[in-house]
Amino acid sequence: MSGFSAEWLALREPYDLAARSADVLDAVIRAFRAHETIAVVDLACGTGATLRALRPWLPARQSWRLVDNDLGLLARASKLGAPPQVTARPVDLARDLELALEGPLDLITTSALLDLVSPEWLDRLIVEAAVRRLPVYAALTYDGRVAIEPPEMLDADLVAGFNRHQRTDKGFGPAAGPMTAVRAAERFSHFGYSVVQGPSDWVLAPADRVIQEALFSALAQVDVRTTALSAAAVTDWLARRRAALSAGRSRLRIGHLDIFARPMGSR
Repeated sequence: MSGFSAEWLALREPYDLAARSADVLDAVIRAFRAHETIAVVDLACGTGATLRALRPWLPARQSWRLVDNDLGLLARASKLGAPPQVTARPVDLARDLELALEGPLDLITTSALLDLVSPEWLDRLIVEAAVRRLPVYAALTYDGRVAIEPPEMLDADLVAGFNRHQRTDKGFGPAAGPMTAVRAAERFSHFGYSVVQGPSDWVLAPADRVIQEALFSALAQVDVRTTALSAAAVTDWLARRRAALSAGRSRLRIGHLDIFARPMGSR
């Protein structure tokens, strides 16, 4: 499951890379420092951004299984080639998660996925990982925090509407949305994992106009359907946000959380 265009994934990738928690990434690096080889499965891989982010930090001999249900994105990801060894596998993760995890593996990774899944699917992932005693590095899970400068009167209403939308069905059943980040850490701990977590916020400056425009437009489109605001009020809000962008005054922070969950007692 991905559900995002290649253009959007390309736009967000440098911001994702800059936002990843250094503390959580360091925990991943240290966990595999003594390994000569590593086999990774990346769930909802998109165009392979997680591979590109982790490749420099993992053992030199790497094999990656890239999993998504979008054949177009998988085709792009599969062109990454060796090194490392890359296998692209089309899988409907909502239905066939177990298929994605079959065979020898050392690490499960995913980015910007967990806030889209249901609590039941999240528990399913954790149980499947625990049965296999596999660590999980889940990055860039949206946690509901949004700060916009300069502030506008409708900001809180629109963010609240977006967060309500995040709890709708994204293909895995009604999503936990912004609550997933905290829930994931708690559930991994419940299943006998040690968890390292850290914020991975996008911090967007006035120069980051293209991605801010995309995010404000997305907020406006979603929130017409999830708030009591009129379409005219939302259109006026978007016009003011665009004016601030044009004037070089707009700043935006989007909250995310990274976690690295590792079975206790593993080396």
